[in-house]
Amino acid sequence: QVQLVESGGGLVQAGGSLRLSCAASGRIFSINRMGWYRQAPGKQRDLVAFITGNGRTNYADSVKGRFTISRDNAKNTVYLQMNSLKPEDTAVYYCYADVTTTGWSTVGYWGQGAQVTVSS
Repeated sequence: QVQLVESGGGLVQAGGSLRLSCAASGRIFSINRMGWYRQAPGKQRDLVAFITGNGRTNYADSVKGRFTISRDNAKNTVYLQMNSLKPEDTAVYYCYADVTTTGWSTVGYWGQGAQVTVSS
């Protein structure tokens, strides 16, 4: 089994910053793509950013230039630095990881979600 535990959400004023972290643990052989998604009330879950095992990144247009995704492979952890936050960034943020387990299966895992609320 693999677990993803998120931390770092909270309430911030518009223009402020937050940093989310997501640590993976368990029967991990390797982690391929890691990413962050978000879901606002009444809306679908959308990709925010992802990072591949060799560090290639991709961002949603709405967060380009404001958010930065990074990872620490030694710690099996992915981060999302969010700057210049806007009220429309308010959502539950979920981390995601494509994990190859020690049992040689590749499975996608989700974190429990972290609430980010940006006040105007």
